[in-house]
Amino acid sequence: MGAHGSSMDEVLAEDMHHWYNKFMRESPSGLITLFELKTMLQMQGMTEEAGSFVDQVFFTFDMDGDGYIDFVEYIAAVSLLLKGEINQKLKWYFKLFDQDGNGKIDRDEMETIFKAIQDITRSYEIPPDDIVTLIYERIDVNNEGELTLEEFITGAKEHPDIMEMLTKMMDLTHVLEIIVNGQKKKE
Repeated sequence: MGAHGSSMDEVLAEDMHHWYNKFMRESPSGLITLFELKTMLQMQGMTEEAGSFVDQVFFTFDMDGDGYIDFVEYIAAVSLLLKGEINQKLKWYFKLFDQDGNGKIDRDEMETIFKAIQDITRSYEIPPDDIVTLIYERIDVNNEGELTLEEFITGAKEHPDIMEMLTKMMDLTHVLEIIVNGQKKKE
């Protein structure tokens, strides 16, 4: 895991011109579409949940909603994920979990995202329903089966183990590395 951190630290230390050249090499149009992102991530054969998660990540990065991730949006996303404040990251996590955009996360939405992450990372250590149960038992103070943004942020901050679990599971460093460094060509 340390190798990922040092690799991305090196990427961040590079100047913008060099970073821009890498971005443009991978995406000569200067824009990444959802299809291109899925191709970069080699999404063929992934579950529907994994596909939905990548869709949600894409639409979250596509800040102006034009259907593309441009260089500025990409840099903003990288900066948020790697250098963002805890509150910023938690708001971003919340937006990913809130698939229907109603301002609340229900158990199914959270479980779907965790299943998708496990499908993408191929890491199945803890069943998603166990993770969701733990989170809701600890931070759903009203026992409504839904979390508001305020409950989510407050609960994550008050429970370091949940914060650590969220940070570890929501780590998209590998996705960013694929976009920046390009996918290795198959021989």
